[in-house]
Amino acid sequence: MLTVALQGLLFMVLLAFGAWVLSLRNNDVSIVDSVWPLLILAGSATYALASLQTGPRAIVMVTLVALWTVRLATHITWRHWGKPEDRRYQAIRARNEPHFRWKSLVLVFVLQAMLAWLVSWSVLAAVVNPRPWHWLDWAGVCVVVVGALFEAAADWQLARFKSNAAHKGQVMDTGLWRYSRHPNYFGEFCVWWGFYAIALSPQNWWAVASPALMTVLLFKVSGVALQEKDIADRRPGYREYIARTNAFFPGRRRPSQEDVST
Repeated sequence: MLTVALQGLLFMVLLAFGAWVLSLRNNDVSIVDSVWPLLILAGSATYALASLQTGPRAIVMVTLVALWTVRLATHITWRHWGKPEDRRYQAIRARNEPHFRWKSLVLVFVLQAMLAWLVSWSVLAAVVNPRPWHWLDWAGVCVVVVGALFEAAADWQLARFKSNAAHKGQVMDTGLWRYSRHPNYFGEFCVWWGFYAIALSPQNWWAVASPALMTVLLFKVSGVALQEKDIADRRPGYREYIARTNAFFPGRRRPSQEDVST
Protein backbone atom coordinates (compact mmCIF):
# COMPACT_ATOMS: atom_id res chain seq x y z
CA MET A 1 0.00 0.00 0.00
CA LEU A 2 2.87 2.39 0.75
CA THR A 3 4.17 2.08 -2.81
CA VAL A 4 0.72 2.85 -4.20
CA ALA A 5 0.38 5.85 -1.87
CA LEU A 6 3.77 7.23 -2.92
CA GLN A 7 2.90 6.81 -6.58
CA GLY A 8 -0.21 8.88 -6.00
CA LEU A 9 1.85 11.54 -4.24
CA LEU A 10 4.34 11.67 -7.11
CA PHE A 11 1.56 12.16 -9.66
CA MET A 12 0.02 14.91 -7.52
CA VAL A 13 3.32 16.76 -7.18
CA LEU A 14 3.92 16.57 -10.94
CA LEU A 15 0.46 18.00 -11.60
CA ALA A 16 1.10 20.75 -9.05
CA PHE A 17 4.40 21.54 -10.78
CA GLY A 18 2.58 21.89 -14.11
CA ALA A 19 0.07 24.27 -12.50
CA TRP A 20 2.92 26.32 -11.06
CA VAL A 21 4.45 26.71 -14.52
CA LEU A 22 1.09 27.99 -15.79
CA SER A 23 0.87 30.42 -12.86
CA LEU A 24 4.18 32.01 -13.91
CA ARG A 25 2.69 33.08 -17.24
CA ASN A 26 -0.13 35.07 -15.62
CA ASN A 27 1.71 35.95 -12.42
CA ASP A 28 -1.33 34.57 -10.55
CA VAL A 29 -1.20 31.57 -8.20
CA SER A 30 -4.99 31.49 -7.76
CA ILE A 31 -5.00 28.67 -10.30
CA VAL A 32 -4.12 26.36 -7.42
CA ASP A 33 -7.73 26.56 -6.20
CA SER A 34 -9.01 25.11 -9.49
CA VAL A 35 -6.26 22.48 -9.48
CA TRP A 36 -6.95 21.35 -5.89
CA PRO A 37 -9.80 18.91 -6.76
CA LEU A 38 -7.85 17.74 -9.83
CA LEU A 39 -4.95 16.78 -7.54
CA ILE A 40 -7.25 14.54 -5.53
CA LEU A 41 -8.73 12.99 -8.67
CA ALA A 42 -5.23 12.36 -10.03
CA GLY A 43 -4.24 10.61 -6.82
CA SER A 44 -7.45 8.59 -6.73
CA ALA A 45 -7.03 7.35 -10.29
CA THR A 46 -3.41 6.47 -9.55
CA TYR A 47 -4.40 4.43 -6.48
CA ALA A 48 -6.88 2.41 -8.51
CA LEU A 49 -4.53 1.84 -11.44
CA ALA A 50 -1.42 1.13 -9.38
CA SER A 51 -3.19 -1.33 -7.09
CA LEU A 52 -4.98 -2.98 -10.03
CA GLN A 53 -8.27 -2.69 -8.15
CA THR A 54 -11.33 -2.92 -10.39
CA GLY A 55 -13.88 -4.08 -7.81
CA PRO A 56 -17.15 -2.22 -7.17
CA ARG A 57 -15.76 -0.16 -4.29
CA ALA A 58 -12.81 1.15 -6.32
CA ILE A 59 -15.03 1.96 -9.30
CA VAL A 60 -17.68 3.69 -7.18
CA MET A 61 -15.08 5.64 -5.21
CA VAL A 62 -13.17 6.95 -8.24
CA THR A 63 -16.47 7.79 -9.98
CA LEU A 64 -17.69 9.79 -6.98
CA VAL A 65 -14.38 11.63 -6.76
CA ALA A 66 -14.51 12.38 -10.49
CA LEU A 67 -18.03 13.83 -10.26
CA TRP A 68 -17.05 15.90 -7.21
CA THR A 69 -13.92 17.12 -9.02
CA VAL A 70 -15.65 18.18 -12.23
CA ARG A 71 -18.31 20.15 -10.36
CA LEU A 72 -15.96 21.88 -7.93
CA ALA A 73 -13.14 22.63 -10.40
CA THR A 74 -15.64 24.04 -12.91
CA HIS A 75 -17.28 26.21 -10.27
CA ILE A 76 -14.00 27.60 -8.92
CA THR A 77 -12.62 28.28 -12.40
CA TRP A 78 -15.81 30.05 -13.52
CA ARG A 79 -15.90 32.12 -10.30
CA HIS A 80 -12.32 33.36 -10.75
CA TRP A 81 -12.32 33.75 -14.54
CA GLY A 82 -11.15 37.19 -15.66
CA LYS A 83 -10.46 38.39 -12.12
CA PRO A 84 -7.13 39.39 -10.55
CA GLU A 85 -5.23 37.18 -8.15
CA ASP A 86 -7.31 36.29 -5.09
CA ARG A 87 -6.65 38.60 -2.14
CA ARG A 88 -5.55 35.63 0.00
CA TYR A 89 -2.69 34.93 -2.37
CA GLN A 90 -1.92 38.62 -2.78
CA ALA A 91 -1.32 38.71 0.98
CA ILE A 92 0.91 35.62 0.80
CA ARG A 93 2.78 37.17 -2.13
CA ALA A 94 3.37 40.43 -0.21
CA ARG A 95 4.75 38.54 2.79
CA ASN A 96 7.17 36.52 0.68
CA GLU A 97 8.64 39.01 -1.75
CA PRO A 98 11.13 39.22 -3.34
CA HIS A 99 11.12 36.22 -5.70
CA PHE A 100 7.67 34.95 -4.66
CA ARG A 101 7.07 33.54 -8.14
CA TRP A 102 9.79 30.98 -7.43
CA LYS A 103 8.99 30.50 -3.76
CA SER A 104 5.35 29.82 -4.65
CA LEU A 105 6.32 26.43 -6.07
CA VAL A 106 6.84 25.18 -2.51
CA LEU A 107 4.77 27.63 -0.46
CA VAL A 108 1.62 27.20 -2.55
CA PHE A 109 1.73 24.36 -5.08
CA VAL A 110 3.77 21.63 -3.39
CA LEU A 111 2.06 22.42 -0.10
CA GLN A 112 -1.35 22.01 -1.75
CA ALA A 113 -0.21 18.72 -3.29
CA MET A 114 0.86 17.44 0.13
CA LEU A 115 -2.44 18.46 1.70
CA ALA A 116 -4.39 16.89 -1.16
CA TRP A 117 -2.41 13.67 -0.70
CA LEU A 118 -3.23 13.52 3.02
CA VAL A 119 -6.89 14.30 2.36
CA SER A 120 -7.02 11.55 -0.29
CA TRP A 121 -6.07 8.83 2.20
CA SER A 122 -9.71 7.84 2.64
CA VAL A 123 -9.90 7.28 -1.13
CA LEU A 124 -6.76 5.13 -0.99
CA ALA A 125 -8.16 3.14 1.94
CA ALA A 126 -11.45 2.60 0.09
CA VAL A 127 -9.74 1.46 -3.11
CA VAL A 128 -7.64 -1.19 -1.33
CA ASN A 129 -10.35 -2.12 1.20
CA PRO A 130 -10.85 -5.92 1.00
CA ARG A 131 -14.14 -5.87 2.94
CA PRO A 132 -17.13 -7.08 0.86
CA TRP A 133 -19.53 -4.37 -0.19
CA HIS A 134 -22.24 -3.91 2.42
CA TRP A 135 -24.60 -1.41 4.08
CA LEU A 136 -21.81 0.90 5.31
CA ASP A 137 -20.74 1.49 1.71
CA TRP A 138 -24.30 2.40 0.74
CA ALA A 139 -24.52 4.75 3.73
CA GLY A 140 -21.24 6.40 2.71
CA VAL A 141 -22.42 6.84 -0.88
CA CYS A 142 -25.63 8.46 0.34
CA VAL A 143 -23.74 10.88 2.60
CA VAL A 144 -21.37 11.79 -0.25
CA VAL A 145 -24.22 12.42 -2.69
CA VAL A 146 -26.24 14.48 -0.20
CA GLY A 147 -23.15 16.49 0.74
CA ALA A 148 -22.19 17.12 -2.88
CA LEU A 149 -25.73 18.25 -3.76
CA PHE A 150 -25.86 20.46 -0.66
CA GLU A 151 -22.54 22.07 -1.61
CA ALA A 152 -23.55 22.55 -5.24
CA ALA A 153 -26.90 24.09 -4.28
CA ALA A 154 -25.22 26.49 -1.84
CA ASP A 155 -22.63 27.57 -4.43
CA TRP A 156 -25.35 28.07 -7.05
CA GLN A 157 -27.51 30.14 -4.68
CA LEU A 158 -24.58 32.38 -3.73
CA ALA A 159 -23.48 32.84 -7.34
CA ARG A 160 -27.02 33.80 -8.33
CA PHE A 161 -27.21 36.27 -5.44
CA LYS A 162 -23.90 37.92 -6.34
CA SER A 163 -24.84 38.18 -10.03
CA ASN A 164 -27.51 40.75 -9.10
CA ALA A 165 -25.85 44.17 -8.90
CA ALA A 166 -28.52 45.30 -6.42
CA HIS A 167 -27.08 42.87 -3.86
CA LYS A 168 -23.58 44.38 -3.85
CA GLY A 169 -22.33 44.67 -0.27
CA GLN A 170 -25.35 42.83 1.09
CA VAL A 171 -25.37 39.58 3.07
CA MET A 172 -26.82 36.41 1.57
CA ASP A 173 -29.29 35.04 4.13
CA THR A 174 -31.81 33.14 2.04
CA GLY A 175 -32.01 29.55 0.83
CA LEU A 176 -29.49 27.27 2.50
CA TRP A 177 -27.61 30.36 3.69
CA ARG A 178 -30.52 31.11 6.00
CA TYR A 179 -29.65 28.07 8.12
CA SER A 180 -25.84 28.11 7.94
CA ARG A 181 -23.30 30.85 7.21
CA HIS A 182 -21.23 28.32 5.27
CA PRO A 183 -23.54 25.63 3.84
CA ASN A 184 -21.06 24.92 1.04
CA TYR A 185 -18.41 23.99 3.60
CA PHE A 186 -20.92 21.81 5.45
CA GLY A 187 -21.59 19.96 2.19
CA GLU A 188 -17.85 19.45 1.70
CA PHE A 189 -17.62 18.15 5.27
CA CYS A 190 -20.30 15.54 4.49
CA VAL A 191 -18.54 14.47 1.29
CA TRP A 192 -15.31 13.58 3.08
CA TRP A 193 -16.91 11.82 6.03
CA GLY A 194 -18.97 9.87 3.50
CA PHE A 195 -15.79 8.82 1.70
CA TYR A 196 -14.40 7.66 5.04
CA ALA A 197 -17.50 5.52 5.66
CA ILE A 198 -16.82 3.73 2.37
CA ALA A 199 -13.19 3.19 3.38
CA LEU A 200 -13.94 2.09 6.93
CA SER A 201 -12.64 -1.29 8.11
CA PRO A 202 -10.62 -2.44 11.14
CA GLN A 203 -7.33 -2.30 9.21
CA ASN A 204 -8.10 1.11 7.68
CA TRP A 205 -8.58 3.07 10.91
CA TRP A 206 -5.72 5.39 9.88
CA ALA A 207 -7.84 6.80 7.05
CA VAL A 208 -9.72 8.91 9.61
CA ALA A 209 -6.85 11.37 9.13
CA SER A 210 -8.46 12.32 5.81
CA PRO A 211 -11.85 13.66 6.99
CA ALA A 212 -10.27 14.92 10.22
CA LEU A 213 -7.78 17.05 8.27
CA MET A 214 -10.51 18.31 5.95
CA THR A 215 -12.60 19.26 8.98
CA VAL A 216 -9.71 21.25 10.45
CA LEU A 217 -9.15 23.00 7.11
CA LEU A 218 -12.83 23.88 6.81
CA PHE A 219 -13.13 25.19 10.35
CA LYS A 220 -9.76 26.69 11.18
CA VAL A 221 -7.60 27.26 8.08
CA SER A 222 -9.01 27.99 4.63
CA GLY A 223 -12.69 27.78 5.53
CA VAL A 224 -14.82 29.48 8.16
CA ALA A 225 -11.99 31.20 10.07
CA LEU A 226 -10.40 32.72 6.96
CA GLN A 227 -13.67 33.77 5.33
CA GLU A 228 -14.92 35.51 8.47
CA LYS A 229 -11.63 37.13 9.45
CA ASP A 230 -12.65 40.58 8.28
CA ILE A 231 -15.95 40.14 6.49
CA ALA A 232 -17.90 41.95 9.23
CA ASP A 233 -15.82 45.06 8.52
CA ARG A 234 -16.58 44.85 4.80
CA ARG A 235 -20.29 44.04 5.10
CA PRO A 236 -22.21 46.01 7.74
CA GLY A 237 -25.00 43.46 8.11
CA TYR A 238 -22.74 40.49 8.75
CA ARG A 239 -22.56 40.89 12.54
CA GLU A 240 -26.35 40.58 12.71
CA TYR A 241 -26.10 37.56 10.41
CA ILE A 242 -23.57 35.96 12.78
CA ALA A 243 -25.86 36.57 15.76
CA ARG A 244 -28.80 34.84 14.06
CA THR A 245 -27.23 32.05 11.99
CA ASN A 246 -25.13 28.97 12.80
CA ALA A 247 -21.58 29.15 11.49
CA PHE A 248 -21.39 25.65 10.03
CA PHE A 249 -24.00 23.04 10.87
CA PRO A 250 -27.46 24.03 9.55
CA GLY A 251 -29.97 24.90 12.21
CA ARG A 252 -33.01 27.01 12.99
CA ARG A 253 -32.40 30.71 12.75
CA ARG A 254 -32.17 32.55 16.07
CA PRO A 255 -34.28 35.65 16.76
CA SER A 256 -32.62 39.02 16.30
CA GLN A 257 -31.99 41.43 19.18
CA GLU A 258 -34.95 43.49 17.98
CA ASP A 259 -37.20 40.43 18.08
CA VAL A 260 -36.01 39.63 21.63
CA SER A 261 -36.55 43.19 22.86
CA THR A 262 -40.10 43.25 21.59
